[in-house]
Amino acid sequence: MSHFPELFERMPEVDAAFHGIRMRLLRGPTASAIFVEARTAAIVPDHSHGAQWGIVVDGEMELTIGGTTRTYRKGDEYTIPAGVVHAARLRPGTRVIDVFDDPNRYRPKA
Repeated sequence: MSHFPELFERMPEVDAAFHGIRMRLLRGPTASAIFVEARTAAIVPDHSHGAQWGIVVDGEMELTIGGTTRTYRKGDEYTIPAGVVHAARLRPGTRVIDVFDDPNRYRPKA
């Protein structure tokens, strides 16, 4: 399984309880980004929040946005409008970068 480069190890882990997923956090004054690695098959249940953009770096993810499901693979991008319910299933080894219009969407682990 490939991983993000070592420099990501210095970023704080995200305080979120998604089984089989490891996330690193990068925050700025107006937005935030997470670097997601699925270590096992993983599910992110239905939820909604502010606007989100993402790209699959490696692997495969089934993403449901507003009731429409599509499989995303390496290089595929997606946009989730603010307030739209979405969910995901990630295969082991999948790596994703997600950017949020909210700098406080996720918090670092204590």
